[in-house]
Amino acid sequence: MAYTLSSSPAGPIGTQYCVCKVELSVCGQNLLDRDVTSKSDPFCVLFVEVNGKWTEIDRTETAVNNLNPAFSKKFIVDYHFEEVQKLKFALFDQDKSSMQLYEHDFLGEFSCTLGMIVSSKKITRTLLLGNGKPAGKGMITIAAQELSDNRVITLSMAGRKLDKKDLFGKSDPFLEFYKPGDDGKWMLVHRTEVIKYTLDPVWKPFTVPLLSLCDGDVEKLIKVMCYDYDSDGGHDFIGEFETSVAKMCEAQDAFPLELDCINPKKQKKKKNYKNSGIILVKSCKITRDYSFLDYILGGCQLMFTVGIDFTASNGNPRDPSSLHYINPMGTNEYLSAIWAVGQIIQDYDSDKMFPALGFGAQLPPDWKCAAAWSSSSAGAVCPQDKEDSSCVPYMEATGNVSHEFAINFNPTNPFCSGVEGIVQAYSACLPHIRFYGPTNFSPIVNHVARFAAQATQQEFAAQYFILLIITDGVISDMDETRHAVVQASKLPMSIIIVGVGNADFAAMEFLDGDNRVLRSYTGEEATRDIVQFVPFREFRSAPKETLAKAVLAELPQQVVQYFKHQNLPPLSSEPA
Repeated sequence: MAYTLSSSPAGPIGTQYCVCKVELSVCGQNLLDRDVTSKSDPFCVLFVEVNGKWTEIDRTETAVNNLNPAFSKKFIVDYHFEEVQKLKFALFDQDKSSMQLYEHDFLGEFSCTLGMIVSSKKITRTLLLGNGKPAGKGMITIAAQELSDNRVITLSMAGRKLDKKDLFGKSDPFLEFYKPGDDGKWMLVHRTEVIKYTLDPVWKPFTVPLLSLCDGDVEKLIKVMCYDYDSDGGHDFIGEFETSVAKMCEAQDAFPLELDCINPKKQKKKKNYKNSGIILVKSCKITRDYSFLDYILGGCQLMFTVGIDFTASNGNPRDPSSLHYINPMGTNEYLSAIWAVGQIIQDYDSDKMFPALGFGAQLPPDWKCAAAWSSSSAGAVCPQDKEDSSCVPYMEATGNVSHEFAINFNPTNPFCSGVEGIVQAYSACLPHIRFYGPTNFSPIVNHVARFAAQATQQEFAAQYFILLIITDGVISDMDETRHAVVQASKLPMSIIIVGVGNADFAAMEFLDGDNRVLRSYTGEEATRDIVQFVPFREFRSAPKETLAKAVLAELPQQVVQYFKHQNLPPLSSEPA
């Protein structure tokens, strides 16, 4: 996008991803009993098919000594209308603490598509063994709910003077939260941790989607049940009460809401029965858990810049062996990377005007220095390769090499119209520059970072900057680049690096902080991982959308992480 540093935010974008979050609730009925002295201790594992292989996504908790479990842990999955998303639900009887599934007894499985569940909202099916035969009378019920409401509720709960249930000690209380289901039965939503040996427990604050707790209706009644934990699964009932989110929101930090915990059987038997203890709502707060889609639909603009490596190691662009050689099909690895990333990102930019910069080349007419520009300059020039003290270093030169130049040779307007404009400018500039060296990244990183720094003045999530660097080799200014990336990690900015050719890209992997925290030469750590590196050679034979997915895999998370850390809401957002 053309860099506008005015305070007025850009309008909302038009194109949207067709994706939403779906919550899957799982129950089992009449499961196989694999234990000799007790009942099975089942848990459910969700797999999704990826490239023909089943990949584990998540697991529920273990239901102790229970053949009819209702798991409180929900599976949250992305629903893509345009894709066939194959799922498999497998149940196991936990025998050991191991995470390896082969060490647990298999209770049966059920496979289907996410679309099948969503279209039915709730399905009940027979569980099958590996040989395709029924797993006894075992059944599985899966219910789907769209998480279109991004509100979350955070509850801080405590108990006071709960009934003593253990013969030789106090109770080990925990809470279960239920909401009414479509069939009129109470549906388990959340289970707290167990607090050992106390009648006055204080549970850890927990956060759940508001849709999960009350279907987004703060007036809807919910039921809270208190139990004393027993290791054999036969938990002792202490008491219960019904309330609503609206009622719980009356709690304030200094004035907790007190609710009687009632045991109906005791209440009927004892005339003077008051309660089985008090449950305290210490705090109840509703906030919004914004997603990447929330920020995009709220009007956040993705500001896209391309940086292209024109160093001599790429080879003469007229030579078919050169990485910059445009083959008879009209493409090369540089163009493929530009198309793969640009075609997706351009949908999130309203005017689709992108700065396209080059580095590592000598420029005409004197093959020395290029013009410099800034947001407020009409374009200062460094004559005869002598640095002008008034030149703002948005285009830097070392010796006779330009480490930052507009590939359309217009320093006052380096913007290209859409991905097609970038491709045209790239193809047009190739015959007019001399490939040179070294491969310096820091000038172009610092260039984009200057604009991203000005965007930190925003009060809403209005702009996020993305720099795509396409390069063929080893970074020459690694210390300066590390420092530049660490500083950029504090800004609304991400860096995508696509490595073309067959060079050693160990330095690129180093910048991509997936396995370690990146540090500057000063010792300062990056506040977050903002670099995603992908070697193009791994995708030469793959569909072009595969490269795009890999390159952009971490971007949504990076955008959300920055705006959440800065506590910036979307431009257009409703109060919680």
